[in-house]
Amino acid sequence: MVHIEVNYPLFFQICDILGTLAFAISGLRLAASKDFDWFGAYVVGLTTAIGGGTIRDLLLDITPFWMTNPFYLICSGFALLLVIIFKKNWVSEEHTWFLFDAIGLGFFTVTGIERSLSVGFPFWIAIIMGTITGAAGGILRDVLINETPLIFRKDIYATACIMGGLVFHLCDACGLSHEVTAVIVCAVVIAIRLFAVKYHVELPILHINKSVDDSK
Repeated sequence: MVHIEVNYPLFFQICDILGTLAFAISGLRLAASKDFDWFGAYVVGLTTAIGGGTIRDLLLDITPFWMTNPFYLICSGFALLLVIIFKKNWVSEEHTWFLFDAIGLGFFTVTGIERSLSVGFPFWIAIIMGTITGAAGGILRDVLINETPLIFRKDIYATACIMGGLVFHLCDACGLSHEVTAVIVCAVVIAIRLFAVKYHVELPILHINKSVDDSK
């Protein structure tokens, strides 16, 4: 593995900050619902925030982003502080996790795509890495809290990231700036997620009919 410094433009650094904060809060919210202590909740929040990006960077063969910048650990700690202060509103409110998770999904899809493109990978790889960045942290979070990962259920989750990646490619082909493209893609991913949940749009379940001979 090589050490590669990826210098984001300021706009994408802001996206990274907002995505980290949003995903950390979503992980902390679910950890609180499972009665984790502060340290356990912090681990879940941090894993949610950096898990997808870590897997992405390992696959891209570059040093995981949080190992060169302690900000992400501090940001997750700040998220824990916010949840502790506003726990009566955030922990008890049922929609809090979903809202922050949708926001994090949008921002991290954008930053995952941009990071992959910045180190020279083609667009089809960037879309996959954007999906991993957005969705993989949630998988690790659900494993830690002993839940079936959300993307393996009927929810439109990773699919929203893929659709966002395709929109990114379309905007790039149309010559839009990366900043404008990022805003559009982030909005698209969040909108798809909100729309799917509000109107119960789901992927079909894979059913396999098996004939079982009970006499055997």
